[in-house]
Amino acid sequence: MQKHQNLINGEWVGDTFAENSNPSDLTSPVGLYARATAAEAETAIAAARAAFPAWAAMPPLQRHAILRKAADEITARREELGRLLSSEEGKTLAEGIGEAARAGQIFDYFAGEVLRAGGELLPSVRPGIGVEITREPVGVVGLITPWNFPIAIPAWKLAPALAWGNCVVLKPADLVPGCAWALVDILHRAGLPAGVLNLVMGRGSVVGQTMLDSPGIDAISFTGSTATGARVAEASARLRRRVQLEMGGKNPLVVLDDADLAVAVDCAVQGAFFSTGQRCTASSRLIVTEGIHDAFVAAVVERMGQLTVGHALDSATQIGPVVDESQMEQDQRYIAIGRDEGAKLAFGGERVSRGTEGYFLQPALFTDATNAMRISREEIFGPVACVIRVKDYAEALAVANDTEFGLSSGIVTSSLAHATHFKRAAQAGMVMVNLPTAGVDFHVPFGGRKASSLGPREQGHHAVEFFTTVKTAYTFPGRP
Repeated sequence: MQKHQNLINGEWVGDTFAENSNPSDLTSPVGLYARATAAEAETAIAAARAAFPAWAAMPPLQRHAILRKAADEITARREELGRLLSSEEGKTLAEGIGEAARAGQIFDYFAGEVLRAGGELLPSVRPGIGVEITREPVGVVGLITPWNFPIAIPAWKLAPALAWGNCVVLKPADLVPGCAWALVDILHRAGLPAGVLNLVMGRGSVVGQTMLDSPGIDAISFTGSTATGARVAEASARLRRRVQLEMGGKNPLVVLDDADLAVAVDCAVQGAFFSTGQRCTASSRLIVTEGIHDAFVAAVVERMGQLTVGHALDSATQIGPVVDESQMEQDQRYIAIGRDEGAKLAFGGERVSRGTEGYFLQPALFTDATNAMRISREEIFGPVACVIRVKDYAEALAVANDTEFGLSSGIVTSSLAHATHFKRAAQAGMVMVNLPTAGVDFHVPFGGRKASSLGPREQGHHAVEFFTTVKTAYTFPGRP
């Protein structure tokens, strides 16, 4: 198998490697990827610090050209990159290719942002004085990315960081180093100067902890679990470092009596089970009013029975494998908890065998759930959803908001009044009307409230709030 090294100060380095597993076929690993030491992580941080002044001062057209070249290559290689993604993470091939294409779109967008950088000129309240407001890069940014979107999330952190003149140390999830390596290789060959982008693959306990402890990192953007996010925030507070956290979700999809049943079923099945339910925006709580409840459950169960679970690269597969054995155990543990709590397992929940050795799980649907149950309150991060019956819209809204999380919230209804009220009253960073709770655009803000997110939003122009700092300059031309 090919060995893939870390990129530190423009050089490929590393002599310790680990196998990158394929959750669809454990006998066919993806490749060998380096594991950085704490010393290598420290070297990467120092390289980024040394490269920062020149990169921050580089004329915008040169930064634009590098990001645009990377965008073009990602887009041209989207099928190859999508196959790699599906092999290491388990998304279906169609989902993998779609995610790779999105990464190309993200870099294309932020290549444009390089040229759209601006500022403000304002008159002072004091006569004769001018005020200039500009944005400058933060400095060295540490990026810690998760396994469930192994190319899109690194892209939507890397692209704005580089576009606005920051240098980067990237640590991808240990489970999925392949896509991050390919993305960094593309950027490296696109012309990034040495030290501007450093890739340090390896254990979070080693590489991630070194990044958290380093005063050489000016900002950290993290996507992952709520527990780890808390550690990132605590470590950053000690160093007075800016931090951006995207963490968990327990997203509600409200289905009202006046909903189009076909639309409701499509939103629920796509939102809850596609991408094997391994999305922080997944619809894990289906909150359904009494009048449509039974018909909705019957239709969802029927649709679930038609889903094909299998190898990610099989064109017939609609639900790929769970990412690894640990996640499989977590999913099955929560299915057992749901049964013990008194919820009814209406469909699925069994580990299934296919032609290869992999982590295949039949999507699970619980009914007779309450919002007090653990399966309704804790993030499972798998193809498991529960149906909660409610009386009316008012109760549905109250249940939807009764959670520590606040990432995405959805409603299916034909009522303009209810849709309008829900958009205002839902306690979430993103609200979907007659759409799955999972599925967002790359040019608009992404993020949530409560325990789901901390810090400025990601994606689109709003990403400027995290990756730059504001400077206000006063000038009085009448004095030397």
